[in-house]
Amino acid sequence: MSQHRRSPESTSAPASRRPRALMIAASALAVAGLAVGAVALGSAMGGTDAPRAARDSVTGGADDADTTSEGATEAAGGEVLPAAVAAQLAYVEAHWRDTENDEFGYLDESDCVNFASQSLLARGWQVDDEWWHTADGDPYASSDAWISSTAFRDYLDAHPERATALTDDQRDQVKVGDIVQFDWDDSGDRDHTGIVTGVTTLADGTISIEYAGHTDATFDRTVDEAIHEIHPGGVAYYWSIPE
Repeated sequence: MSQHRRSPESTSAPASRRPRALMIAASALAVAGLAVGAVALGSAMGGTDAPRAARDSVTGGADDADTTSEGATEAAGGEVLPAAVAAQLAYVEAHWRDTENDEFGYLDESDCVNFASQSLLARGWQVDDEWWHTADGDPYASSDAWISSTAFRDYLDAHPERATALTDDQRDQVKVGDIVQFDWDDSGDRDHTGIVTGVTTLADGTISIEYAGHTDATFDRTVDEAIHEIHPGGVAYYWSIPE
């Protein structure tokens, strides 16, 4: 099975969690024009950071492990991430620790969908009458679908051209750049939203999904850790986005 993957390696995760099939140095992205484009995009979207070829170990939220960026794009089977997905992941990597944004604002208790929406804008999505943001830094003035996990689910469900719903039993269809959503208490709504940063087939054949997000700032946390350790009994869902 061919899988795209792009993610800095967590210093606290077991080495077996992240088998490396192929590493393409950030200089290759620069040659292709992707790194330059991602930096320009981050600046244009009000960001204060940019992807780097190497990053010192940094700490995000209180529950986060330190992560070290290798500034590279990797893919199984010799495949490189599509340019749009690379731009999306570059934006996520540059801004997953941010707690303010002049253009999009920051929701202290629930910024996860606001951030996921920003990543999709970086990927090339266009706003519409249901999914939109204001540009004055007031996230509360943005549409419900832009800032609410459940409203975003309903929006995607009504727009199958943008994404296809997947359950956690369909991990073999999940790709880097897809959206992951969580129902922590299995109540039927959606409580958290993230961006898939890694898809890894382990030695025993199981598939590990890693994600990034705001509100409990996270990069490369595994879905299994989220639903089995942090929120036992939680349920994960995915939205597969066409490339």
